[in-house]
Amino acid sequence: MLIEIAERSGFCFGVERAIRLTEEAAERYGEVYTLGPLIHNRIVTDSLQEKGIHIADGVEQAAGRPLVIRSHGVDRETEERANAECSVCIDATCPFVKKIHNIVSEQPTDGAVVILGDRDHPEVIGIKGHARCRAYVCGDLDEIEALFRDGVLSEDGNVALVIQTTFDRSRFLEYSRVIGERYRCVKIYDTICNATSERQKNAEELAKRAALMIVVGGKSSSNTGKLAEICRRHTVTVFTENAESLPGQLLQGLRSDSIIGITAGASTPAYTIKEVHERMNEEIKNINENEEDFAALLDQSFRRVYTNNRVKAIVVGINKNEAVVELGTKQTGYIPLDELTNDPNAAVADVVSIGDEIEAIVTKVDDSNGVIFLSKKKVDSALGMEKIAASKEANETLEGVVTAAVKGGIIVIYNGTRVFIPASQTGVPRSGKLEDLVKKTVPFKVIEINEQRGRVVGSIRQATKEVRDAEKAKFWESIEVGQKFEGEVRSIEDYGVFVDIGAVDGLVRTSELTWNRVGHPKDIVKEGDKITVIVKSFDPEKKRVSLSAKDPDENPWTKFVADYAIDDVIKATIVSITEFGAFAQIIPGVDGLIHISQISTERVTNIANVLSVGQEVDVKIIDIDTDKNRVSLSMKALMEDAAPADDADAE
Repeated sequence: MLIEIAERSGFCFGVERAIRLTEEAAERYGEVYTLGPLIHNRIVTDSLQEKGIHIADGVEQAAGRPLVIRSHGVDRETEERANAECSVCIDATCPFVKKIHNIVSEQPTDGAVVILGDRDHPEVIGIKGHARCRAYVCGDLDEIEALFRDGVLSEDGNVALVIQTTFDRSRFLEYSRVIGERYRCVKIYDTICNATSERQKNAEELAKRAALMIVVGGKSSSNTGKLAEICRRHTVTVFTENAESLPGQLLQGLRSDSIIGITAGASTPAYTIKEVHERMNEEIKNINENEEDFAALLDQSFRRVYTNNRVKAIVVGINKNEAVVELGTKQTGYIPLDELTNDPNAAVADVVSIGDEIEAIVTKVDDSNGVIFLSKKKVDSALGMEKIAASKEANETLEGVVTAAVKGGIIVIYNGTRVFIPASQTGVPRSGKLEDLVKKTVPFKVIEINEQRGRVVGSIRQATKEVRDAEKAKFWESIEVGQKFEGEVRSIEDYGVFVDIGAVDGLVRTSELTWNRVGHPKDIVKEGDKITVIVKSFDPEKKRVSLSAKDPDENPWTKFVADYAIDDVIKATIVSITEFGAFAQIIPGVDGLIHISQISTERVTNIANVLSVGQEVDVKIIDIDTDKNRVSLSMKALMEDAAPADDADAE
């Protein structure tokens, strides 16, 4: 007998994500609550209980404590209460369910929403709770038609149809065809999860070939129940929670060449599937009349491969151009380098090591030469595409390595999947080189997916903008007058310089660049210079920050006040001439004004006839304004002080 496990079995992306977020929360907070069972699998929830993860029947039970909203999601009112009443609210709603919430909430208030699914399922209850218009839950086509027949819905109205993510796709396709023909007013949204569709498709294909199907998962799991329903259409099916719940003598009466199929729901952990598989191995051993090493024979049977089979292989050899793998068959498996990875810069040894167990797809079976050719990158791309689709729905930022600069953009590899980023979305200016990004790890957002063509388009600009926006928000929350920053001069203008202080650019006016007199900012700094600046003022609404590069500890006015006083006679150098007087430098950074009336005892009409820039003169300090940091000087006062002596000599 041959045991086959369906390719898509066990945890889906949404469940993996919910468990990861919950376990991380437990590690951080010590004890957390989930709003209802995190997933519909008693084995998993029991193991989570041991990690300090408890089930709350309602928000009030977790009030004041960390709470996780499970992958099924909740209605809007519950979500708002959780955020208000719990110390921390972690939203682990599956991104595909979130998508339905958004579709439902965006429908016009005078329209209607029909949800095709199980009305008692928490996912459906949560979806209905996000509708701002009339919402109805229907389990099948008859119930939808009854709404129109009874006048609840009008064929002239505005009706949206969404589907529970785990709904049977074959039934949905049948319903949508009829609805599309009869009720043109209904806009149909295909919201069945891609992973669910693939899981149902794999299970059905296996059930058509199997003499017995074993469906593993929680009895309350909707998606697992639908798998069992689909399998029963084609063969004898057993629905079990785990290996212990399997009935005995399942294999009695089966032919020796029968196929036993195993599939599992999205909430079933891998170890439970493994236990069921091992239990079936034991059953096969027990009915083997010759008591041969049936495990080995079963493994060989399981490894019997055909083109397009997805198989597990052990890497047994590595050379420059390919990896050699063992499949448990008589043939030797080879994976060429270009089928190992999408990264053109990677070597075989960069991707796999001897002893690695990997998944690959059979591309060619050559029995005449005893070889099998496989592709690892096709498996990686399929898994990567699923994760990328989910990340787009969740608006997550991903990271990948740039492998090449091509015409019009760059190629990034994420989880084995090629992502094209147009040049306009790289953040590289037109004058820059895209080649400079090659081999670098970059963050990006997924902005477009075409699963049929296997095409993914990303944007580095959107990812970096989101980071910058978050940094800016944090900056405006924490900025204070007097705060110091190490900044970089971005640009120089006639009136000052703009300095990058991390989240924003601030302006340092020319007068705030230095304590000394400045002609033009470019005489002090150049673009790219690192300078220390201090916040003088800021306006969060206008997003403006005024900065100063003057060090308070080097304020020349402090030195001047300490060393000089009114009536002191000093030497000063003329630095500028105006219509009303001349400015003279006393010490670097402190200038005094010699008013036109204080230049001479005689009337002065043209200052330039008396003084010139650079001329050193003797002056007397006649006033110091410490509030305005102003100094008044006089040459006339010295002349008047000397006048009596001159008169006496004359007599």
